[in-house]
This record gives sequence, structure tokens and C-alpha cells, in this order.
Amino acid sequence: MSESSIQNFNHLKIHTQYSICEGAIKIDDLKDFSKTNKIKSLGLNDTTNLCGALEFAEKISKVGTQPIIGTQINFKFGDTTGLLPVFALDEEGYKRIIKLSSFSFLDNDAFSEPHLSFDDVLEDSHGVAIFSGTVFGLFGQLFDKGKFSEIHDLYKKLKSTYGDRFYLEIQRHNDLNEVGFEKFNLKKSLELEIPIIATNEVFYLKQDMHEAHDALICIGNKTYVNDKTRIKFSNQHYFKTNSEMIELFADLPEALENNYNFPLRCNFRPLFSNPILPNISSEKGGNADDILSKDSLHGLKIKFDKVFGVKSNDLENDKTFLEYKDRLDHELSIIIEMKYASYFLIVSDYIKWAKNNDIPVGPGRGSGAGSLVAWCLSITDVDPIKFNLIFERFLNPDRISMPDFDIDFCEDKRDLVFEYLTKKYKDSVAHIITFGKLKARMVIRDVGRVLGLPYGFVDSISKMIPFDPSRPQSLSECIASEPRLQKLVNEDPRVKKLTDLSLKLEGLNRNVATHAAGVVIADKKLTEIVPLYKDASADLLLPSTQFDMYSAENAGLVKFDFLGLKTLTVINNTQKLVRKFDNDFDIEKISFEDQKVFDLLTSGKTVGLFQVESAGMREALIQMKPNHIEDIIALVALYRPGPMSNIPLFNDCKNGRQKPDYLHPLLEEILKPTYGVIIYQEQVMQIAQKLSGFTAGQADLLRRAMGKKKRAELEKQKQGFIDGALKNGIAKDVAASIFLKIEPFAEYGFNKSHAAAYAIISYQTAFLKTYYPKEFIAASMTMDISNQNKLSEFYEELKRLNVEVTRPDINECYADFKTNSDKFYYALGGIKAVGFEAISNVIVERNNNGKFKSVNDFLNRVNPKNMNKLQLEGLVKAGAFDNLNSNRRSLFESVPNFILKTKNIYENKSANQIGLFYDDEEHENDIIHDIEDWKFEERLSKEFESVGFFISDHPLNQFTEIFDDYKIIDYSKFNSDDTIKDSNIAATLLKLQERKTAKGNSYAVLKLTDLTSVFELFIFSDILELNREILIEGNSLILTLVKSISNDENRFKRLNVQKIASLKDLFNSPINEVFFEVKSNDEISEISKFLIEEGETTVNINLLTDDRSLKFKLKNPRNLDRKSLNLLRKREILSTIS
Repeated sequence: MSESSIQNFNHLKIHTQYSICEGAIKIDDLKDFSKTNKIKSLGLNDTTNLCGALEFAEKISKVGTQPIIGTQINFKFGDTTGLLPVFALDEEGYKRIIKLSSFSFLDNDAFSEPHLSFDDVLEDSHGVAIFSGTVFGLFGQLFDKGKFSEIHDLYKKLKSTYGDRFYLEIQRHNDLNEVGFEKFNLKKSLELEIPIIATNEVFYLKQDMHEAHDALICIGNKTYVNDKTRIKFSNQHYFKTNSEMIELFADLPEALENNYNFPLRCNFRPLFSNPILPNISSEKGGNADDILSKDSLHGLKIKFDKVFGVKSNDLENDKTFLEYKDRLDHELSIIIEMKYASYFLIVSDYIKWAKNNDIPVGPGRGSGAGSLVAWCLSITDVDPIKFNLIFERFLNPDRISMPDFDIDFCEDKRDLVFEYLTKKYKDSVAHIITFGKLKARMVIRDVGRVLGLPYGFVDSISKMIPFDPSRPQSLSECIASEPRLQKLVNEDPRVKKLTDLSLKLEGLNRNVATHAAGVVIADKKLTEIVPLYKDASADLLLPSTQFDMYSAENAGLVKFDFLGLKTLTVINNTQKLVRKFDNDFDIEKISFEDQKVFDLLTSGKTVGLFQVESAGMREALIQMKPNHIEDIIALVALYRPGPMSNIPLFNDCKNGRQKPDYLHPLLEEILKPTYGVIIYQEQVMQIAQKLSGFTAGQADLLRRAMGKKKRAELEKQKQGFIDGALKNGIAKDVAASIFLKIEPFAEYGFNKSHAAAYAIISYQTAFLKTYYPKEFIAASMTMDISNQNKLSEFYEELKRLNVEVTRPDINECYADFKTNSDKFYYALGGIKAVGFEAISNVIVERNNNGKFKSVNDFLNRVNPKNMNKLQLEGLVKAGAFDNLNSNRRSLFESVPNFILKTKNIYENKSANQIGLFYDDEEHENDIIHDIEDWKFEERLSKEFESVGFFISDHPLNQFTEIFDDYKIIDYSKFNSDDTIKDSNIAATLLKLQERKTAKGNSYAVLKLTDLTSVFELFIFSDILELNREILIEGNSLILTLVKSISNDENRFKRLNVQKIASLKDLFNSPINEVFFEVKSNDEISEISKFLIEEGETTVNINLLTDDRSLKFKLKNPRNLDRKSLNLLRKREILSTIS
């Protein structure tokens, strides 16, 4: 029999990856290892948390291994804080260690590690075992400090409290001071009659992980591998075999015996729980089901009054109301049957509170928008009957997991809702923890740092790894698809070591964060159900569960999503700006049938519009020509990988170029709104109901089966579909054919409830841009004030709309973007490094005491706290002082003098003294350097650094003189004129993003600007590699484009970049050959003045007289630069170059 099958030694000190930057074991790997080696029991003992407890218990027990739940918690005694391991022996003990772990975080400040007082461990010991810990733990530290008598006394207290559940731990890893600590503990064991137990601190499964684990420890402790003073573990912290452990502790049979027997004392593991919801009944008086029914009916009556104009007295005889009432009763019966009434009431409560307190709330999102009860309770603003939405898509008795409402709140005011929840639910509400991972780029950066490699070197390697959240790649995939990285790995031993260690650490947890949008609410104190975490240094009102979303839900906690949607803030702020001149404007009362709004959408001019501003969306809108809100709903649903291929078919059927295929006459009503194209999951459900008599719940199961593509379940569903269709008189082959046709649609069909809610927001933004473009763009730019790529797009849009923009000006502009009847003011807070709060204080000073008369006046009046070196430099580079002093370079070089002066003035004012420099203009020249201003190109380059794009001028303007020579045209002309198949364009590079295709091939997205627009082009790896040196942000380029257009009716257009060159290099390069066309001897004389010196330019002259043409070439090449050539052209002498 193999050794692994008779494993006796129990590893009780397993550190999974939840021991952040210490444990290097993923629980899935541990599960597989346990199964392979037939491990009988394992003890979880992560440092300072129980994050992995439920996941560990579930997965380890599935392979027949007994899970033992423990953790290491910091306890403080005197001036020493260190770890002690505690284990749950039963359910009561588990609840006890949950509280200990939780309060170690909750009862702390931002300046100390999470810990408890040592006295806390003595308060209640029922169901808990405690070990003395490692040489690095609390007692190990006290031993290192020579506090032997204190240890003796503490051991006695622990024995008195815990009895035989207190063990002295004996470990043999060859770690520093371990031997001396062992001798001390063995002596104390005899003196105090405390049992000893053999343990092994396991940080990784295999010994060859030691070097990578050493790097991980350095990452966590922010040290370097070659730092001799750092904490360092031996290479013995791997999962040792039974024989290794028995041999290691052969001289201490008692320690081994206690280890063997310890699992027998443990009879508990945490289990999954049914949902635990607060009981609303007690606080409102009455039964939650009754309250929900009453509130829903009341809400329906209010909706009919406000939306349909039907008063309460007329409802009994109103057919529409009766239809809605039937649907309401149906939904209520399902909600009550599934015990979900409290959930609806909780959500309704905080949404109504938000709306009553001027906090914008989204119209809905996800399948919850399909509920009429939700509409009646003001949870959503989407009428599900109007949009033909199905409640069972959200909730039905056949659902395995319970759904939740995802609610969008205005990003600026979401914290107010959390405040409300804290007051209402007190200790029963928390956020959900999340874990940052060592992903491909991050692990390279972190390992490179701790190995001591130069920052620039590591940075260049990490940038070879594409960052694409939509298609993340593992490090091994990145290496396999990047030849530059492969070359470095093969040729540079430093890179080989870097990647080897990184590959071993990739995917481990690196840090703890909070899922700020996710909140759980329970029916009792959360510390009685799950362990809690709180980062005292973070500015969060609520603590977090130590369990991630998966484990929190399995523990019975119901999640409520509070998502921040900045578009709601934009809409709200636009509405406030509009109400300054139109007090009656209300975004909730706009018409959804406004043709002007659809005209804007059809034009494709959708910069800033929610969900529809990407280049692909713009093209789709132009082709679609939407004229109804249903079209926008369809596009939101279609514009995703997979269904996107159906956009041309939808457009052709909508615009009469193709006849819709409704599959069967019975389905025309269902498919007519989408012109025969199955777009929504709800349509798949309706088809099953209509053709085969499925209930809504059965139809939802069919939809899910199709989406998951489980063949056995699909065959079962298919048979039910055909049998139902046969009963409705539909032939078997027809039913089977329809099933096959709807199956691929169901696979990627979209949730119409979600699409409808988001289409409403899209339309609202389109309405605002149609009628209030300046206010809408001002609100949008303020929302994106730190995103200079977005600001660049909006700036181009303002130019397109012929809106006059006041460039950054310290005397005219404000901290945020503002507009009045004629002008639009660029935000000073949008300049890099300036800071919104600081510049706001400067604007307050200007408003209170008048505009700044000079740079000196500015320095005399601003508080130095509001203006540091970077902020002043940013303002200067952006041109904010141009109207006070237009020499940007002299101001830039004088910034250190400015800082010194403001500091002196402030200190003198504080001391009530008159400063040396306090005269006004007289001494201004003393502190401003008298130097020449930056040249055009450098001036714009500095402006680009500060603003993120070009606002005072365009870099291309210095090269326009050669546009004709290279036949350069505007990108917009090339793109819109399909008769032009190839051309050169000139553009300045704003941003470059490298990405990988699904097959791993490299490509890059170039964001460019020419004199008329901002646009994007794709280049593939061959062009990218050839031109890396010139593809630098801010560089001006000449690109040769080729256009290909497909022959189908949709005329799909593809633009390829064939060549790229630097405009500056071309401009400064010598002219090879020039051809002059002259009409007189005077013009020849004029040319000769510029051709005195010999050089590299071949000169050809064509003299045109009345009756003949004389062509001749100068014998020797001449020196002719572009500046001279342009001077001749300005004198109307015709020339061409080659």
C-alpha cells in the first residue's frame, strides 16, 4: 500500500492564498492534491482572516477530506502584537472565532494592524482550541525579547481558560530561533502539564515553490530579495509527507499522537444556508406578504393616475387597469410563494428614500425591470407590459439561484444611500470583499521590483503584455504570442528568472479590496453569520464580509447591488443647468417619440450618448435609421459579439430591403417588433409558450438550457417543445425545424428587460444633446474631468457644433466646465496635476476680490496650499496665464521663484508683516526669467502634456505646406467619399493601445487627430513593429490608407494602414528633385537667389513663353530646403517635388 493512502499526520496549519502575500496555495489545487493523495483531514489556518473558510470546507469535504476551520489572529500583550492560531471544534467555536476575527478588524484604527487585546482570547473559550503559535507569533516574539516569566504567566492563563484545548506547538522548519523556542516550550510543557502538538506551517504544496514564495513574501512586506534584514523562511514550508513528518518528530511521540488525535476533537464544518432576509413585518406592522400586496396595488393606482390619467374612481371599469391588475396578482402569487416579499420591500424602501432625497436612480437594469410589482413599488421606471417584458425571466419557482435587483444610482450621491442603510440596519449590513490578483502584468511588475531589477527595464517588459480586460490572457499565453518577450527570456537570464517566478505566482491573491457596489443585509448581526473585515484606512461607511460574493451568497446572505452610473449624474447635472433658464424642464416627462432625437441618432453624431457612442454603434445607427424607442432597445441588445452579425439583417428588414421571416404565422406577433430577428431571451420564452404551451417558468428553463448548451438537457427540452407543439396542431417536422432555428438565437439572446432600461437612458441623453447640447456637454465633460481622452472627444464635438470655447484662462474659466448663452468655458480642473479642489479655492478668491491683474497679483493672493510646483506648471503649459504673460517658457522656468514668493507672502501675512516682494508690478520682472518662448512645436507639445490634446493650435499646421506635395487629404473626406480608394492622410497620434486578437495575434488601436476630426485606426503587428520608434503620443504622422468595400447590400467598409512615416522627418528631409514652372526671366532670377549653394537637390526648370516651352536641368545639384521652396511658392512660382 502506498504511503499516501495511509497518511496519518494531519497538516493543521495550511495557508491558502487568502493568507495574503504569504500563502501560495489555491484551494482548487489543494482539493486536487487531497484527492490524489487521499488526505484524511486538513486544517485551514490563514493569517488574520477566515476568508476561505466556507470555500475550503465545501471543496475539501467533496473529495472525502475532513476540513478543520481555524485562523491566526493578532493579539496584543503590552507592546508586543503577534499571531495565535485558534480552531473551531464545534459550531459554537466557529461562531466564537468568527467574532474574534471580525472584531480584530472592526475595533481598530487606521494606524495599527488588525488585532485584539490578549484579554479577549480569555473571555469565552467554548468550542475553541488554541495553539501557542510559531516562532514568529506572539509568544515567539516575547521569547525573542526575553520575556520568559510573562510567557509562563500567559501559558497558565490559557491553560486555566482552555484546559486541554490549549497546545504548545512544536515546529521544525530550521527557521531562525526555532530550536531555542522549542526547548523552552518543551520545558514549559512539563512544568505546566500542557500538551504539545507537532505542526508544519504549510505555505505551498511542493518544495520547488520556495524561491517563488520568498519573492511573494517580499511583495507583501514591500522589501527586496537581497535585503538581509527582512523576514525569511526556510525551504521547509511545503506539504510534507507522512513519513517525513514522522521521521522529523520521531523523538516526540506525544507531539505526533496529539496531532493524529486532533481531528477527532473537531465535529463541525460550515455549511451552505438558505437565504436569510430581514423580516420587514415587525417594523411596518403586519405580515410582509400583506404589506407587499397592499403597497403594490396602491402603487399601481398611482401609476394609472400619473401615466395613464385614469383616476381611482374609474379604475374598476378600465380594461387596461384590469389587465395590469391580473398581471400584478400573478406576480405577487409567485413572490409570496418564493418568500421574496421582504426582498422587494427592502429594495423599494431604499429606492424611495433615494428618490425623495434628490438622489437620481436609474430606470432599472437586469431582468428585474420585467416585474410589474417592481414598477408599482418604484423600484424600476420601466412599464413591463408596455415593453412586453416577462416577469418569470426574473423570478419563477423553477429558478435554482435567487435573483437580485441591480440598481443604478447617481455616482456622486451613492454614499448617502449607504448612510441610510447603516442607520436603518445597523450591524446587519456590509459590503462584500474582493481580492486583487497577481495577473500577468502585475506579477511581472511586482516580482521585478523585489528582484531589484531597474524600474524602466521591468516597465518595458510589462508593457509587452497586452492589457485588455475584455480578453485577459495568462502570462504563458502572453509569452507564447510575443516574439520580443520570447527573445528576452531566451537571451537574458534576468528575464528568464523573472518570468519563471512570475509564472509560479500568477493568479494568487495580492491584496484585499471592497466590492463597493455589493451590499448584503441580514436578519441579525452579521458577526453571528459571517466574519467581517474593515480597512480602517479606507473611507467606507460599512465593513465588508470576509467572504467573497460566492461564499457570502452560499452562507445565506442576499446581495443587493448599488451600482454607480455616472450617466445618471450627467443627466441630473444637465437638468440643473437647463433649469437655470427653463424651470419647468423634467427629464422624466420628455416624449419618447421625438423625431429630432431620432434624427440625431441616425446621423451617428453620438459622442457622449449612453451606450451608443462607439464607432461601431455610430455606423450601426446610420444603417438602422431608428425612428422608435424599440429600435434603440434592439440595438443595445444586438451590439455584442455573436448577435452583432444580425444587425445587417435587422436593418434590411426594418428598412424594407428584405422581407422578415416570422418562422410560423403564430409567431408573427412576437417577432414583428424585431422584424423577424430573434433578439431577446424573452422572445425565446414567448415562442415556447405560444407554440408548445410551456408555462413561463418552463420557458425560462428552456432558455437557460439553450444558453448553457448542455446537450442532454437540450434534448429533453426539445422533446417537450415538439410534444407541446403537436398538441397545438403543429406538425412534428415544423416544430423541430423551429426549435433548431431558435436554438442559436437563445444561446446569445439578450435580456430585453435590461436592454429596455438602458435604451431609455440612451434616449434621455440623446434628447438632452438634441435640445441642450452645450449644457449636456458641459455636464459630461465635468463628469469626465480627469479623463483627457474623453475630454478630447468632447472638445472636437464642440468644434463640430461651432460652439466657441474659451481656452484655459485663470481669469475667465472655472474649476469645472461651464456654459452661458454664447460661451463655453474650459475647466481649469481638467488640466493635468492641477486638482479640482485647489483650483476651486483659487476661483473663490477671484470671485471674491476680482480678476488677477498680473502674475504678481496672482501670487500675492493665492494660498500656497492651493498651488504647488506641478499645479503651476500645468496651468502655465495649458496657457492659463497667456493673457497676463504670453511667454509660457519664461513663466515655466520661473515656477520655483513663484513657489518661494507665495510661501514668503503667506508667512509674512501670518506674521502681520509686509513682505519684501509685496509691491505689485514693480518687482514682477525680478522673479520672471527673461528668456525666449518655446518654439511652436515645443509649445504645443507642452500643451499636450498638460491638457491631453491640442487646444490653442494643431501640430499639423506647421506641416500644411507639404500637404500638396504628398497629396494629403482629411481623414473625414477619405472615409466618407467611397470613390477614393487610397490616399495619404496626416494626423497626430493621441493614444496607442496594443491588444491581442482571440487567436493571440498582435494589433494596435491608434487614436489620431487631424485638422478636422478625431478618429481611430487599427494596425497589425507587421506595421506596428516597423514603426514603433515613431508611434509616440504627440508625434505627427503621414499614413497611407487603402479602402476596401464589400459588394453586399450593406457595403461593409474596411480601412487598412499600408505605410506610416514621420511628418517631421519628411519635412526636414532633403528635397531630391524639384520641377519649377516659370513664365518669365524675372521668375528665373527670383529662383536663382535661392540656388546659390551646391547641395543634393536636382533642379528642373520649365520656361513657358507665348509660343514655346523650354525645359532644362541645372548641371549640378543645389542646396534647396523646404523653407526656401515655400517662400518661392508664396511668390506664386509653381513647383512640384519628387
